[in-house]
Amino acid sequence: MFTTLVAAALVALVSADGIPDFVVPGRCAKVANQDKFDLRRYSGRWYQTQIIDNAYQPYTRCIHSNYDYSDSDYGFKVTTAGFSPNNEYLRLQGKIYPTKDFPAAHMLIDFPTVFAAPYEVIETDYETYSCVYSCIDWNGYKSEFGFVFSRTPQTSGPANDKCASVFRKNGVDFALFNDVAHTAECVYRA
Repeated sequence: MFTTLVAAALVALVSADGIPDFVVPGRCAKVANQDKFDLRRYSGRWYQTQIIDNAYQPYTRCIHSNYDYSDSDYGFKVTTAGFSPNNEYLRLQGKIYPTKDFPAAHMLIDFPTVFAAPYEVIETDYETYSCVYSCIDWNGYKSEFGFVFSRTPQTSGPANDKCASVFRKNGVDFALFNDVAHTAECVYRA
């Protein structure tokens, strides 16, 4: 059911505007998901330090998120913020949560103005890094995004090194990832 819904959304998007730049020939990597994923330990502040460029994120630098775990929702209320290319501070709020169809580390992104997409935690130690993959494929095309999250806003460090290895091991081309700038002008209010 979920795959059909996502495929229909992708077809509608492609039909409405032509093929977007982020839809390319290929299939999604079959990534492993974190074993025994602990949602409570995953909560808190995360900084995006490297990403595969994502047209659905309006920000390009100082990107950070606060994951607020909720027992009643069995998932996270997420606030993500950062600066746009026009130097405007932007904030979006949404939810990321597991579904009954997949293990807990394979969640669903549910933000306004963005169609639902997978959020797969490939690996995390909860304290320093999280390697996240989001990809939808259909009819020989894919829309692929990847995220390196760190508990600190460093564009070089253990999170990037660890996730580079993890993504490569799972068949994701780490050369597609770009640094997310975290400079002295960053404001972290998410």
